[in-house]
Amino acid sequence: MSKKSCYDVLAERGFVKQCTDEDAVRKLLNDEQVTVYIGFDPTAKSLHAGSLVPIMGLMHLAREGHNPIALVGGGTGLIGDPSGKTETRQLLTRETLRENFEGVKAQLGRFLDFENKNVVAVDNSEWLEPLNYVDFLREIGRHFSVNRMLSFEAYKQRMEKGLSFLEFNYQLCQAYDFLVLYQKYGCKMQMGGDDQWGNIVAGVDLVRRVEGAQVYGLTFPLLTTATGAKMGKTASGAVWLDDSLLSSYDYYQYWINVDDRDVIRFLKMFTLLPMEEIARLSSLEGADIREAKQVLAFEATKICHGEESANKAKEGAQAAFGAGGDIENMPSTEISAERIKSGVRATELFVEVGLCKSNGEAVKLFRSGAGWVGNRQLKDHMEVISDADFDADETILRAGKKRRHRIVSSL
Repeated sequence: MSKKSCYDVLAERGFVKQCTDEDAVRKLLNDEQVTVYIGFDPTAKSLHAGSLVPIMGLMHLAREGHNPIALVGGGTGLIGDPSGKTETRQLLTRETLRENFEGVKAQLGRFLDFENKNVVAVDNSEWLEPLNYVDFLREIGRHFSVNRMLSFEAYKQRMEKGLSFLEFNYQLCQAYDFLVLYQKYGCKMQMGGDDQWGNIVAGVDLVRRVEGAQVYGLTFPLLTTATGAKMGKTASGAVWLDDSLLSSYDYYQYWINVDDRDVIRFLKMFTLLPMEEIARLSSLEGADIREAKQVLAFEATKICHGEESANKAKEGAQAAFGAGGDIENMPSTEISAERIKSGVRATELFVEVGLCKSNGEAVKLFRSGAGWVGNRQLKDHMEVISDADFDADETILRAGKKRRHRIVSSL
C-alpha cells in the first residue's frame, strides 16, 4: 500500500475546506519537500483553542517531512485583520505586539520544534515596517483590483458596517507576506482558516504576477461545536493555551466535557492518534463514549502542556469525580482554619476560587440548585461555609455537574 500524501492525511482528518488546485497540491505534497506558511495574529499574549486547527496543520506538515513557517504578524497586527469581524479591531501598540509576539512564538514552540532548521518562526514586521508607502503602492498595489477585493466575503460583510481604509490595506500586506516568503524561503503554499480565502488567493495571484511562479492556497474549515458555539470559546471565556491563563486541569476539563457528537471529529483534528485507533473509539456507544472523551482530553492536553501535566490533570479529574486518581492534582485553594471557623460567605468563596465570576452569578447558581459544598446543597446568598462542612480539613465545592474545586483548611 502506497504512503498517503500529506494532503490526504489532512483531508481524512477534516482539515481541508477549500484548495486552489486539489490535484496539484496533492502531487506537490507527495513529490516534494514543500515550504508552507500559516499566519497567527499576536492580538494577545496567548493563543486559544480556536488556533489549534492551523497549529495542528503545521504539526502534520512537519511530521510528514515538509518545512512549516509560523508567521506571527507583528506588522499586520498594527493594522488589524477585518476577516470574520463585524467591528474594527482595537489598535495595539508596537510594544504590546512585541510582547505578544514573544509569548505566541514561545507557545508555538511547544507544538513545533524551532530547533529544527526546517521549522521557522518569522515576524512580518521585519519587511512591512521598513516599506516606503509610495513604492509599495507602485510595486504591489497596482496588482490589486478594488472590485475583486470587494467581492470577497470578508470585505462584503464589513462594508455594511464600515470598513476603514487602514483595514482595506490588510489584504495587500498579507499577499505581500506570501511574496516575501516565496522570495526568501521558496514558500509555495499558504494555509489558514476559511475566512482567509480571499487573502490567500490574493497572495497566490500576487506571486504569479510578480515572479511568474505557481503557488497554492488551502483553507481549513471554521469550526463550531455541535451546539453551534465558536471553537475555543466557553461561557467562562476563551480556552487559552497558556497555563498561566488556564490551568492544564481546566484545559483537560474542556476536552473531556465536549459534546458527544464532537468527540470523533475532535480526535481526528486535535490529537495525533492513528486513524485506526480513532476508528476503534468511534465504534463506542452510550456510556462507553466516556472512554473516547478521556482519550481526547489526555491526548490534547499532552500535546499542549506535556505528558506530565496531562497525567496530573487526568488524576485530578478522576479524584474530583470519585474515580480514583490523586486528589492533590485537583484545583485546590488553602483557606486558614481561623477564617473557616468564623464562617465564609459561600458566594464570596465561589468567586474567590474561580467557580463563579461574580457574587451575582454565584447567587443564581445557588438558586438553581447547582451549588454544593461537600454533600450540602447551597440555596441562597446568605449561605455560609464553616468548619462543619469540612472532613479531615478539606471539602469540595461544586458548580453544576462538571466543575469542582478542593478547599483545604490550613493552620
